[in-house]
Amino acid sequence: MVNDQMVNDFMVEKLQKTLRDSAVARWAVLVLVASMMFFAYMFVDILSPLASLLEESLNWDRGDFGTYAAGEYLLNVFGFLILAGIILDKMGVRFTGLLSASLMVIGAAIKFWGISWPEANTVEWLNAWWPAMPGSAKLAMFGFMIFGCGCEMAGTTVSKILAKWFKGKEMALAMGLEMAIARLGVFAAMWLAPMLSERFAVDGTNSIVAPLLFASALLVIGLLNFFVFTIMDKTLDQQCINDQMVNDEMVNDSDEFHVSDLKQIFSSKMFWIIALLCVLYYSAIFPFQRFATNFLEETLSITNTEAAGLFKWFPILAMVLTPFLGAFIDYKGKGASMMLLGAVIMIACHCVFAFVLPAYPSKTLALITILILGVSFSLVPASMWPSVPKIIDEKVLGSAYCLIFWVQNVGLCLVPLLIGKLRVATNGYLVPMIVFASFGVLAFLLSLALKVEDKRKGYGLELPNKK
Repeated sequence: MVNDQMVNDFMVEKLQKTLRDSAVARWAVLVLVASMMFFAYMFVDILSPLASLLEESLNWDRGDFGTYAAGEYLLNVFGFLILAGIILDKMGVRFTGLLSASLMVIGAAIKFWGISWPEANTVEWLNAWWPAMPGSAKLAMFGFMIFGCGCEMAGTTVSKILAKWFKGKEMALAMGLEMAIARLGVFAAMWLAPMLSERFAVDGTNSIVAPLLFASALLVIGLLNFFVFTIMDKTLDQQCINDQMVNDEMVNDSDEFHVSDLKQIFSSKMFWIIALLCVLYYSAIFPFQRFATNFLEETLSITNTEAAGLFKWFPILAMVLTPFLGAFIDYKGKGASMMLLGAVIMIACHCVFAFVLPAYPSKTLALITILILGVSFSLVPASMWPSVPKIIDEKVLGSAYCLIFWVQNVGLCLVPLLIGKLRVATNGYLVPMIVFASFGVLAFLLSLALKVEDKRKGYGLELPNKK
């Protein structure tokens, strides 16, 4: 009898072992999906160090570059991300991930066409609408819009993938590593774009096409990587069904999701605090990233290549620190406190950019401030994204992530437009940097509110993730 029970227990334990219980498989999934986001982040900023070259070679002005940069978020703001969340919870991570990766490749192709087509600025049908904007900028913006839909959908899909494969395990560490790998794409863009531009110069004019083509090709590799992931994820779901282990985090929950379930998200006070904190914080990071190279050029009176060389170090500390901070949250907690500290650091850095650096134009000071801003960029995201599964039901987690990204995209769409207009109106960067610092102040206040609400309701944002 005892032996039969032991055999039965052994068989049950064996049946309950699935692919996600294998550390090798879990971390392989992380590498596959994180590499896709690395290529996406690289593509996002591949033209950022070349802003002045776009103005010189393609007759863009400062406002055109801001409008083009805003294009990445335009369709998301007008509802695509909300639809993406419903698709994600209804169709599952495999379908949504392949769709998002495909959209990124299509958008990249259109953007490449616009930038590489010399006649784009003089084509009549392109100039028939919005005549003040060059045709190349219009096509690049349109491609960026398509790419942006795929990129933001991919970001939310990856978050749900990691929540599925790492729940109850090293979830914050996995999300931290994914963010670190993705941010390495920013470093790669800032480093490689000027280098490739100079290497493939034609008749003494640096190339815009070469860096863009390279980044576009990498997106195709990212799509292939996701195909490999879908095979692993399908195997996992099949194991769960075969072993009669139908858990929320394991199996595609398309049969359980209903659009009416979204009311769980909209009625959550904590959701709105995190969503608003997210949009304010990232509005002071990503739009700044678009203009940072040009800001350093003008403030320090240095070349485009030197400016890009300084700013390329921005994601490095974030890349190094984020996984360690994720591991700390997994084992020790303090997620809400980290968000608060990250907001304080961001305020200080943008104040230095606004007031101190113009008065004392030092490359050393600029580099130190850029690195410290990278610390903030590790503290807030490393603690924010693993906090969402603690406040939102698994069934609507994909929609929750997409709604947060939607709110974020409203800011990321409008802020580059605002900064571009302020640069033209004030002929400088003082006012834009003050605006970025102001976003930090508001993010700090929301971080305080988040910590207070967590203490009152006990969501566990300050508690460890590891069970």
